[in-house]
Amino acid sequence: MASSFTRRRVVGSALAGAAGLFAQRAVPLLSAQTTAMPTSTRISYGAQTNAFAIQPARFDTFLDALTQIRSLGYDGFETGFINLRSQSKDLPSARKQIEANGLSFLGIHIFLPEYDSQTSIAPRAFYETVARQGAETGAQRLILSGAPAVTPDEVKRKADALNTAGEFASTLGLKLAYHNHWWEAKYHALELEGLYAGTNPAKVSFLMDVGHASRTDLDLPSFVTKHATRLTGLHFRDFVNGKQVPLGQGKFPLKQVATALKQANWHGWVINEEEREDGTKLGSAVLETSLRALKGAFSA
Repeated sequence: MASSFTRRRVVGSALAGAAGLFAQRAVPLLSAQTTAMPTSTRISYGAQTNAFAIQPARFDTFLDALTQIRSLGYDGFETGFINLRSQSKDLPSARKQIEANGLSFLGIHIFLPEYDSQTSIAPRAFYETVARQGAETGAQRLILSGAPAVTPDEVKRKADALNTAGEFASTLGLKLAYHNHWWEAKYHALELEGLYAGTNPAKVSFLMDVGHASRTDLDLPSFVTKHATRLTGLHFRDFVNGKQVPLGQGKFPLKQVATALKQANWHGWVINEEEREDGTKLGSAVLETSLRALKGAFSA
């Protein structure tokens, strides 16, 4: 993963504290979110908040990032669970402030430095608590990342765990989406194919990071065409010589992937995932450039 070390520095130091804050109280589920859902008849453009220098203890820095994302013309955002942990005692207020930006909260994402050794995803108690927090603040999806599953038994256990997580998420009105890194896409996406085959399409969807997958031998246009019905969204990122650059300025086959999705009559979220291994936060400057590239590819 191009930015795993960056995230680990942030998440690793805060994981215990976040778990403790999330466990302080059980919050009753609010009524259905008021943020408008994007229609299923068009492409929706989203941004991951990783592009911004958000301070998890300062909710105003998170809200400022949303304001900038909205001003650039994005439809929605995705964020890591850590950015909401400071609001665990007053989630209704946090929700109102998030919805005031007018963006769809497309998903709350769990990325951890380590995962459950048996399931290769976050521990169940942890993701259930985060899912409740996400539902209370208006998230549409619980997004999970995971560790590599290598053997057939490991892949089966991971798929079973995703089915369980998907079933739980549905009780909160959330969709579950699994987000891959480069390791799941190796060897012609052997692990991803196993997860697609072993999970319930009614409960488990996939937020495919095609940017990570582009660093392997995978034929991306063919792969997204084959699995279009399982994809709720895609993360886009671009690279030159292993270093991330703004989308459209590297070797990522953006036009080919967009064409394949359009030919498959696919509709969902296309999300700019901007994060640098060295921790550089370029914010609006790079997200604006990347949005132009996305819209250029999908509207052509």
